[in-house]
Amino acid sequence: MSQVLHTPPPAPAQAEDDLAALAARHGLSVSGARPSLREYVRQLWARRHFISAFATAKLTAQYSEAKLGQIWQVATPLLNAAVYYFIFGILLGTSRGVSDYIPFLVTGVFVWTFTQNSIMSGTRAISGNLGLVRALHFPRAALPVSFALQQLQQLLFSMAALVVILLCFGVVPGVSWVLAFPVLLLQFVFNAGVSMVMARMGAKTPDIAQLMPFILRTWMYVSGVMWSIDSTLKHSNMPHVVKVLLESNPAAVYIDLMRFALIDSFKAHQLPHHVWAYALGWALVAGVGGFIYFWKAEETYGRG
Repeated sequence: MSQVLHTPPPAPAQAEDDLAALAARHGLSVSGARPSLREYVRQLWARRHFISAFATAKLTAQYSEAKLGQIWQVATPLLNAAVYYFIFGILLGTSRGVSDYIPFLVTGVFVWTFTQNSIMSGTRAISGNLGLVRALHFPRAALPVSFALQQLQQLLFSMAALVVILLCFGVVPGVSWVLAFPVLLLQFVFNAGVSMVMARMGAKTPDIAQLMPFILRTWMYVSGVMWSIDSTLKHSNMPHVVKVLLESNPAAVYIDLMRFALIDSFKAHQLPHHVWAYALGWALVAGVGGFIYFWKAEETYGRG
């Protein structure tokens, strides 16, 4: 009786080694594999024109269906400021002891809106653009960065209205206005970093986008948008750790630096100690840390 001898199938590990060797021999690589961090930065820089054009297109299309169009870019934060002035400035009296309260409030609202909208749009950067993510191969970090850039462009449009308000209330332009540019740069890096963190989290758990408005609203209330942190801390017996947390809050840091740059009556003594160190530190921690955190999950975006 003859026996037929069959060659046993290769073990799984051996099969994987054979496939890897075959791919290497023909110069093949895994589709969508995460590149090295240096290569990822290079790819992102190579697509800087796409990032800028995508941000501008999003900004243009944002109010395309509204009759007033791009006017809403300025009208929305101004209306928010008017509501906050009525509730906090008049009804709750937070304007007491704050010089130039309307410029103080409007500056805070505009700067806070920049951070708020950057983070909200970043949270949906991947989950809200799955068609684009799955159709094209590009560094996914381009999406949250472009959304942060879109919000920066919107803030720059709004700054025209802010300047008019400052002039109407007797704020005279000075050399300190130049400080607004490094403040905006540091805030942009911070916003983009946090947006990348939230983009990765939102890609895995889309429900985070529903939770973020509550988190951001709470953050706004403790960031001195409608009230003066400096004046409040001077007349309170809060624990030292609470004072440190309020003063080092990144949103409050960028808001107060912008007020210091633009409003004459907002003096240096109203800023927390080492405020520029805080601003730079938050930008580096959020920008670099958020970028690396996002890059580590590059292979997972748009899958399953």
